[in-house]
Amino acid sequence: MTFSIAGHCARTGRFGVALATSSIGAGGRCPHVRPGIGLILTQARTDPRLGPIGLDLLSAGRSASETIAGILASTPHGSWRQIAALTASGDVACATGDDVARPAGGLTLDGAVVVGNWVHDDSVIAAIGAGYEANPAADLADRLIQGLEGGLAAGGELDPLQSAAVIVCDPDYTFPIVDLRVDLSATPIIDLRVAWRKWDVVMEGYLQRALDPANAPMTQALEGHTSKAGA
Repeated sequence: MTFSIAGHCARTGRFGVALATSSIGAGGRCPHVRPGIGLILTQARTDPRLGPIGLDLLSAGRSASETIAGILASTPHGSWRQIAALTASGDVACATGDDVARPAGGLTLDGAVVVGNWVHDDSVIAAIGAGYEANPAADLADRLIQGLEGGLAAGGELDPLQSAAVIVCDPDYTFPIVDLRVDLSATPIIDLRVAWRKWDVVMEGYLQRALDPANAPMTQALEGHTSKAGA
């Protein structure tokens, strides 16, 4: 019972995913990313084991559609799964099993893929894509969250949302530069937008801590409080 958008930014080389759902902890179960390779979404009756299978297929050079086929061939429960794949270069594919809760479906765009199940109606899928494409010059994380906002405005999910997440990979880093999650919230997409705005301000400083810790800013310089240890 989830709606998601995965996309690749041709301008920056970044790729990522954002999702919202009525389930708790979906940010840790549904999206699977591998910097430099791509990402897999497994949702509906989620099986997190399918994520690494798909990432290994992408790592072996399979296309997004070949990866989807390989994932489905690996499980006897494919009819319960909704899966999407996106490569680091923007190749996309998706599949929705016959037993996935309706309304459900997917949409492939230029370098992006939308999937959703148990949504208000079919217009939600299109609205997510339209939200994502509304401002092509924006930061990828902004565009992904705009996709969720578009889906919510079109009716969202049939059950009340309570979690949301966004992950973004950058070609210059071997780990995601954005990995934000909201759980147990009555307004998870709004809270995700707030978290992203705050992270966007301090992100470069935290990335510098990984690459050049001796010259990286202290925590109080990043976030305006007094702890010097930081994370």
